[in-house]
Amino acid sequence: MMKSEFVFALENAAWPAFLVDEAGTIRRVNQAAVKAFGAVLEGEFALLSAIWSPANEGTAEQFLARWERSPSATVSLKFSSKGGITTGYLTHICSATWGQQKHFVFQLLAETDAGPGLQAAALETKVLNLEASVAHKQKLDCALQLARTVALDFNNALTSILGHTSLVLSRMPPNDPWRASLMEVEKSAAKAAEIASDLGTFSRQEKDTRGQTAGNLNLLLQPNVELFQSSNKGKINWSLQLERKLFTVKFDEAKMQQAFVKILENAVQALGPANGRISIQTRNLELRQPTQDRNVHLAAGNYVCVEIADNGCGIEPEVLPRIFEPFFTTKPGGTHRGLGLAWVYGIVTNHGGGVAVSSHPGTGTSVRVYLPAEKKVVKDNGVSTADLHGTQTILMVDDEDLLLTMGQTILSAFGYRVLTANSGAKALEILSQNETHIDLIITDLVMPNMSGRDLIEHVRQLAPELRIIRSSGYVWPMGKEDDADYLQKPFTSQELLLKVKQVLTPQETT
Repeated sequence: MMKSEFVFALENAAWPAFLVDEAGTIRRVNQAAVKAFGAVLEGEFALLSAIWSPANEGTAEQFLARWERSPSATVSLKFSSKGGITTGYLTHICSATWGQQKHFVFQLLAETDAGPGLQAAALETKVLNLEASVAHKQKLDCALQLARTVALDFNNALTSILGHTSLVLSRMPPNDPWRASLMEVEKSAAKAAEIASDLGTFSRQEKDTRGQTAGNLNLLLQPNVELFQSSNKGKINWSLQLERKLFTVKFDEAKMQQAFVKILENAVQALGPANGRISIQTRNLELRQPTQDRNVHLAAGNYVCVEIADNGCGIEPEVLPRIFEPFFTTKPGGTHRGLGLAWVYGIVTNHGGGVAVSSHPGTGTSVRVYLPAEKKVVKDNGVSTADLHGTQTILMVDDEDLLLTMGQTILSAFGYRVLTANSGAKALEILSQNETHIDLIITDLVMPNMSGRDLIEHVRQLAPELRIIRSSGYVWPMGKEDDADYLQKPFTSQELLLKVKQVLTPQETT
């Protein structure tokens, strides 16, 4: 465990303070302690024994072993300060637990070598400051806990809204008069999901740790294109040319999906009421020297290019340079905020790529997305919306009944047999029934009594080969391996179905 993993409440205290684990390793120090003891405390694995004075009774390790059975108290201890000078301190020690391990907080409140009057006054002042610091931290912890709870509940509600809405939209005829209203509901829910994500990030007091994972963009593009195809049957001629051995790209699946959906929406709108053509192509690029496409400067290296082109109304030459400007729009009616392509540009550039657009009035528009790639291939299993059906038995576990209902509705509509459990104990009861064969478990990670992680540990003992999808709106995966079987809340029906299909039919890598 590294020092940076802790949020140390005494970081800015005026008196030396440090956090020690059971083995005697100092895990966190404040600046006052570094000032008193020097660079010996600045390393990641500094030891209490390094500043422990031989004048104390026993070694540092022996002292900690005895203290494990003692209450919090203030004692007199001696430490070796900078320059090897031994200094006595009134030291307040209390135990604290992080993870599964006990730790000890040492606060050196006053030097015992000072006169009794000065010593008592210094101790009283520091105790008062400590009480104020603890009270402030308790208030902050309450606020963070409230934010965390709101984010969790908000994500659960949004998952249900997005799941049901996206399912209905996928089944609704393109000319249905209520389609536009449902699409606005979906957009509003997606925006609310961003707010919930920001709230969840705040409640952690840490940076968003979700990483970009390596994958095949074909697997992301194809289901979304097919959803647009089903919504515009007979009106648009679609052409889909996907590179069979597409290079691997690191990307945030949710963000890149939003970018491609926005480009596809613009292409459909550009065609208007007339029949038209939209082509989607993916291809590998191996650049031996720097190259430029419109406003995009590409250094030498490997890239994947996704091109989405239409033969619609096109863009006027004087307008083209402004298309990435926020709040700039040429769409009529005054209802568009002009954030579509600005949003796309932000997502792609955050992935280290670029967006180039070429267009001529009356002949159409081509949008080319370039993303850095690795010259290795994740095989495309050709998953399409038609392939998202299945017959396997899925056990869905969540303490929110509305999410169980949503999951059962979506998965059952695509042929799966769905069992539900609103607790880890109920899930284990279902698994223990020999007549019930389960092919896949989808479990929330944050549940009362038995968490999703605890449930997974029990399942691994009962059925080590059983496939599991973990889902949460608060806990995020830590790496590529964890991300493969992880579903971030809130999710749409398509994201749920695609993740289920990917886990039940794992991809091959070459």
